[in-house]
Amino acid sequence: MAKPKYEQEFKNRILRLHLEEGRTLLSLAQEYKVNKATISNWIKAYREECQTNPEVKEEHDYFKENLRLRKQLEELEKENRFLKKAAAFFAKEIE
Repeated sequence: MAKPKYEQEFKNRILRLHLEEGRTLLSLAQEYKVNKATISNWIKAYREECQTNPEVKEEHDYFKENLRLRKQLEELEKENRFLKKAAAFFAKEIE
């Protein structure tokens, strides 16, 4: 049985979803019907390319920073929701 060939654009989309958005390999494998080990191999090859290609390294750093900022934003939004609820609670106590 021959291995399926995937277009580079498809691989890049999977890599971006994993590196930039933090998607798990399992969720990507299930959604795109690609073996989890295959995706893992793509990520390994990408990280190896980062060691030799400055443009790819810069892109990887961008993905990591974007993921960090997304997580930070999510945490701040969670804190903001909590503070709004606390403010509403204390506003009722004052009345």
